[in-house]
Order: sequence, then structure tokens, then C-alpha cells
Amino acid sequence: MPHIAPIDLSNPGEAADVVAAVKQKIGSVPNIFATMAQSPAALNAYLAFGGALDGASLSAKLREQIALTVAGVNACDYCASAHTFIAKSLGVSAEEAGDNLIGRAADPKTAAILRFAGEAVRNRATFADNAEALDELRSAGVSDTEIVEIVAVIALNIFTNYFNHLAGTEVDFPFVDATASRSAA
Repeated sequence: MPHIAPIDLSNPGEAADVVAAVKQKIGSVPNIFATMAQSPAALNAYLAFGGALDGASLSAKLREQIALTVAGVNACDYCASAHTFIAKSLGVSAEEAGDNLIGRAADPKTAAILRFAGEAVRNRATFADNAEALDELRSAGVSDTEIVEIVAVIALNIFTNYFNHLAGTEVDFPFVDATASRSAA
């Protein structure tokens, strides 16, 4: 049961414009957006931040893989479910999505990025040696532009993870247990 109720989509009030924009863009209004619409300002901020990252040098697929790692670290079932669904549409297999939830990937550059993302979330971006952590990314072929974007993707996904934990957002995607892959690791 949600701790913060989604708005009534048949009478969205102040959120009408932003809810209509979400529906027009993706064809529906997932529960996270209907719940976040309790504050149209918060929903608009989230959508603007995410929309700005659509112009990033990181591919949509890689952004979803980072989102999966962040969801795995933060044990967010809603985000694990949503991002697995979205990642599948971008060519990520179910097995790979499961690996991404625990910060793993077959591609060496992606693996380095996901390891970094997982450690950044676990340690609040404080590594034993921040310069060394960044050097490891650079040696995997990650540019400074990409590093900045990785941090932005992490921050955006921490927001949704925390939001879903606090709100108790009901999962409306095929369910993925964010912690199931950990026990297999």
C-alpha cells in the first residue's frame, strides 16, 4: 500500500499539464509519475533533469544500465522493475539486466562504469582515493564528459530510489526484485 497516494488521474488539478505531457510522450502515466505529481514542481524538475540527460553523450542503454546498478545498490524494486523493462526495449537481455543490478557487465567499459556507479552510491562518492577511481574510469576509455554525466545519472536515480522507498510506490511494471541478483552473486 502506498505511503503517498498517486493523484487521481481523472482529475489531476494543478498537475494536469505535466501529466498530459507524460501521457503524450510515453503513452501512459506510470505510478511513479502519478505519485510524484502530488508536487507538479517536483515532477517537472525530475522530467527536466531526465530530459536534459537525453542529450548526453552516454547512450540511453548505458543510462539504463547505470540506473539498474543504482537500483540494485539501493534495493529499489520499483526502479529495478521499470529500468529492466526500459532496458529490454533498448536491447539489454534479462540476464544482462540482472548482472547490471549487481554492477556487472560483459563489456569492459560498461563494467568499469557500473563498478564506479555502485561504489559511488555505496560510499556517497567518497572513494579511498577519488583520483584513483577517476583514473580507473579514464583507463577504461571513459572521458571527463562521460564521468560528469555518470554522476548526473546516479543523482537522478538516487532521487527516484529514495522517492519510491518513502512513497511506497506500487510497481506497475513486470516485477523485478532488486536484491534477487545479489544472492546469485
